[in-house]
Amino acid sequence: MLPKSQIKLITSLAQKKYRISLGLFIAEGYKTVKELLDSPMKLHRLYITNPEYRSLTKNHTLISDIELKKISLLKTPNDILGVFKIPDSDHIDTRGLIVALDDIRDPGNLGTIIRLCDWFGVKSLVCSTNTVDCYNPKVVQATMGSLSRVNLSYLDLQKFLKDNSDKPIYGTFMEGQDIYKETLSDTGIIVMGNEANGISEPIARLTNKRLVIPQFGETKATESLNVATATSIILSEFRRSSTEK
Repeated sequence: MLPKSQIKLITSLAQKKYRISLGLFIAEGYKTVKELLDSPMKLHRLYITNPEYRSLTKNHTLISDIELKKISLLKTPNDILGVFKIPDSDHIDTRGLIVALDDIRDPGNLGTIIRLCDWFGVKSLVCSTNTVDCYNPKVVQATMGSLSRVNLSYLDLQKFLKDNSDKPIYGTFMEGQDIYKETLSDTGIIVMGNEANGISEPIARLTNKRLVIPQFGETKATESLNVATATSIILSEFRRSSTEK
């Protein structure tokens, strides 16, 4: 029987304030949990309903499906839930490409961007303090384990950009230089803006290279691209450009 105290602790991690105070976060689903177990992330406790998962770690608790439903944050719970310790942020390596997020609010977008950084070899992702928490369960779920391979930092984005003003700072806007015609650097900072408002004016003033993804549709009626979709196009183009040098 899973103690009420453990149920209360686990379910409290749905809220950011408890994740911060306890230094813990939840991951659900075999792929996500297994990738985190294979990473430097430290496990607090693993909860499983499938006895076959006992071999993953000695630090586990076998529970019933009913108990899993009580602690899971998913509508349809998987048969494995891990509680992990939130790691300290590593030093930001500014030698390569860095993605900077200006107040991204949607957990799914952040999770997808983390996966994209992992896919395209971007080691550091910096976020404004108002960007959604990367340990939000929906973000963790969307990363599918990539969270363990990308160094995330929450910071004063204006100060960070000012401190790195000697580097190319690319901003993504509705008007700017056609990304397909630009010579792109394999170092620098790529700023992606808020879903509704784009890059804020104070951050926009700190960019020194404005890029646009051109629209090819005949009517050009689409207002904008989803920020995660735009990030995938931009990172792909940066990597293509760097391989052609």
